[in-house]
Amino acid sequence: MTDLWLTLVESINAAFGEVHVMTAWEALAVLLAMAYLLLAMKASVWCWAAAFASTAIYTVLFWKVSLLMESVLNIYYMAMALYGYWLWTQGGDKHQGVKVTTWPLKTHLKLIAVTGVISLLVGHGMATYTQAAFPYLDAATTCFAVMTTYLVAKKVLENWLYWVVIDIVSIYLYLSKGLMLTSLLFVLYVGLAVVGYFLWRTALADAREANALKLLS
Repeated sequence: MTDLWLTLVESINAAFGEVHVMTAWEALAVLLAMAYLLLAMKASVWCWAAAFASTAIYTVLFWKVSLLMESVLNIYYMAMALYGYWLWTQGGDKHQGVKVTTWPLKTHLKLIAVTGVISLLVGHGMATYTQAAFPYLDAATTCFAVMTTYLVAKKVLENWLYWVVIDIVSIYLYLSKGLMLTSLLFVLYVGLAVVGYFLWRTALADAREANALKLLS
C-alpha cells in the first residue's frame, strides 16, 4: 500500500511539474505572439522575428496536446515568417518592400470557397485516419490561417477580417484543451485584429492620397 501511495504521489508531482514547464513555455510564446501582432499592426518588419520564435514554441506545445494540424500550421508559420520578412524588405517592383493593398470581393469569395472545400477534405481525413481532437474545426482554422498568413505577407488589408473569425473559433479549441493563456491571448487578438484593420486601411488611404497629390504636382 505504501508503494502504491508513493507511486501515486510521484505521478501527481511529475504531472504538475510538466504542466508548470508547459505553462512557462506557453507564457513565453504568448508574449512573443503579442509582440508579433503589435508590430504587424504597425507594419514593422520585426514582427516576423517575433513570429518565428513564437511559432517554434507553439509547434511543440500543440503537438503535446494532440492538436496535430495546429502543430503543422505553426511549422508553416515559421516558413512564412522568413518569407514575410523577405517580402516586406525586398519585395515589390522596386525591391523596397510591399505596400498595403486591397483585393476585390470576388477574389475573396473564391478564396473562401476553395479554402472551405479544402478544410472539409482535410477534416474528413483527420477524423478518419488520426486521433486529432475536433478534426473539422482544427482543419478549418488551419486551412484558413494558412491562406490568411499569405495575405499578411502580401499586406492585403482584408487579412485582419479573416483573423477575427479564425481567432473566435480558435478560442473554443484552446479552451477545450486547457490552454488558458493562449485562449486569453486570442480574445485579445480579436480586438487587435479589428484595430489592425483600421490602421492598415488608414495607411492605404494615406498612400493613395499621396499618390494622387504626386500625379497632380
